[in-house]
Amino acid sequence: MLLLLLLLLLLLLLQLLLLLLYQLLILLLLLLLLLMLLLLLLLLLLLLLLLLQQLQLLLLLEVLQLLLHCYCYYYYS
Repeated sequence: MLLLLLLLLLLLLLQLLLLLLYQLLILLLLLLLLLMLLLLLLLLLLLLLLLLQQLQLLLLLEVLQLLLHCYCYYYYS
């Protein structure tokens, strides 16, 4: 009888451990998902910075072109 109770207790402990492992696995999967979302956000931020850099270069080219036109207008007038 005592052996049966000990076996039942052991079985309950094993089930509890299994449940705990499942919860840990779910937590790890959620952390992995969060990490993937953070990496995606970082990638989007990097793309935004590259786009801003490209826009800055385009703006610089426009300013240089305007300066060239002003210089040519001043020089030839």
